[in-house]
Amino acid sequence: MAYCFISDLHLQEEKPEVTEAFLSFLDSTAREAQHLYILGDLFEVWIGDDFKSELSHLIKEKLLLLKATSTSVFAMHGNRDFLIGERFCEDTGITLLDDPYKLDLFGKATLLMHGDLLCTKDVDYQEFRNMSRNPQWRKEFLNKPIEERERMAEALRLDSKEATNLKKDEIMDVTPEAVEEIMTLHNVELLIHGHTHRPKVHSLEINEIPAQRIVLGDWDKSAWYIWMDNKSCELKELPIA
Repeated sequence: MAYCFISDLHLQEEKPEVTEAFLSFLDSTAREAQHLYILGDLFEVWIGDDFKSELSHLIKEKLLLLKATSTSVFAMHGNRDFLIGERFCEDTGITLLDDPYKLDLFGKATLLMHGDLLCTKDVDYQEFRNMSRNPQWRKEFLNKPIEERERMAEALRLDSKEATNLKKDEIMDVTPEAVEEIMTLHNVELLIHGHTHRPKVHSLEINEIPAQRIVLGDWDKSAWYIWMDNKSCELKELPIA
């Protein structure tokens, strides 16, 4: 039994090399695992399951094919693709998870997250997150014509980039107190997340018990993933051509 974790691929037409790396990953590493977990931001932007493109069609086909080869695929929403819904899950065969999501991995209590909930100092983003996760906001947005949604999404992307450039590094990273609080609340010894694009294995203590926080990197110059089996749990990096 083996588990594989990835996050923050931000797939988009403008970066075909990342898409190719992902497709290759699905045909190789992912096939060797029994379970693949995508912890948010599979796409750079997702404006609704009714939006169609060559990229989305290709990804749907490959994910469905992966499941057919006996690898179960799970995913959770990121801050870029939180509008992924039931139709996308049906088209791909993936199972959508809550954030956070707790599970037992080889006897180790583990918590999976995208990671944005841990960035509590980023007050502006947390306010937007609360608003955009509201069912009424979601319904009103998805009822708009696709062209209007595309314009709104592009405007939000530009605003986000501008805001990010003005924020200090510590605001963009997780808050240590938030990490300790949520690991204590769920009584776990391992936390796996993405979002911050700062891949690293952190050793810490939760209630005086040794614990770990493993952060997945984004797919840009490298492809980051975690491979976990009954012998090891490793953060790995593959170059993207």
